[in-house]
Amino acid sequence: MNTWKNLRQRTVVVMLAAAAMGATAAQASQLSGDARASIPKDVQQIIVVDYKAMQNSPTAMQLKDRVLPPELKRLEVALQTSGLKVDQDCETLAFAAFRAGTGTRIIGVAQGQFQNQAILANFAKQKVKPKMIRNTQVWPMGSAGMSVAFLNQTTMVFGDLEAVQEALSARDGMAPNFLQNGEMMGEMSMVDSRPVWSLLDQRGTQTMMKSVLGDASQLADFDTVKNRMRSARYTMDFGNGVKFNMTVVMSDTTTAALAATVMKGVVMMKKSGGSPLEKTALDETRVDSSSGTLTVDYSSSDSQFAGLLTSPLFQQVVR
Repeated sequence: MNTWKNLRQRTVVVMLAAAAMGATAAQASQLSGDARASIPKDVQQIIVVDYKAMQNSPTAMQLKDRVLPPELKRLEVALQTSGLKVDQDCETLAFAAFRAGTGTRIIGVAQGQFQNQAILANFAKQKVKPKMIRNTQVWPMGSAGMSVAFLNQTTMVFGDLEAVQEALSARDGMAPNFLQNGEMMGEMSMVDSRPVWSLLDQRGTQTMMKSVLGDASQLADFDTVKNRMRSARYTMDFGNGVKFNMTVVMSDTTTAALAATVMKGVVMMKKSGGSPLEKTALDETRVDSSSGTLTVDYSSSDSQFAGLLTSPLFQQVVR
């Protein structure tokens, strides 16, 4: 499905945008048990951000508008224009892409202190009628073709009606949910203390790495490495500048070392033709491997990061 393909190809961009969104705070972005249970088990990618911090940064909002993929922007706009006052009440916002039949769907999860009674009264005033799915009311959100369901006072799920239906089936135990995804739950425990984090499954990891490596992905070594990728995770920290960490889990130590060699070659190639700003950024990028994992770490000051966003190197990642 093109929707998921576009989302995966822009994973790095989303994470960098989210970094700037949260630059005013360094809180954890953890999902509650109800939120996790509402996400179907077969997750291909999940992105979680500290939404409150994002709202406090005008620069971050401008950056988000530039680089947020259309699929996620459509969900967020629908949420903001639904009359739910999410800008005021939302604390954590998550997007999860999951397999559904032969395709992929995206569900949004918002956490905060929501004024549910006032929201329902507003729906009634507008003569909006819900669709009942078992014991849960699913409300249409304006003209965007989106729907929302309240799991409790602090958690809501939103997206296309079909995605919301599948989220409720997962929450109600009628379909496997994210809590039963042992591999990703294990990965999540390593990252969800950060203000921004993301997880990818094997297929998402393979596509993301192909996009990041560019022309180097045409090398024979990449085919060897690609088939032995297992998963990936990202985190962002902003307590003192911007710090980005990526970990790609490989099947064995030898493959991880080979992947690191390929990645280091890409860094050297980019440095040879980059601007002074890009060369500085690449000098701050550390590529290594250990115990079957490839790691990429990048850090910079806020001003260096802001300058990098307008560089050709960043624009290449965006494409």
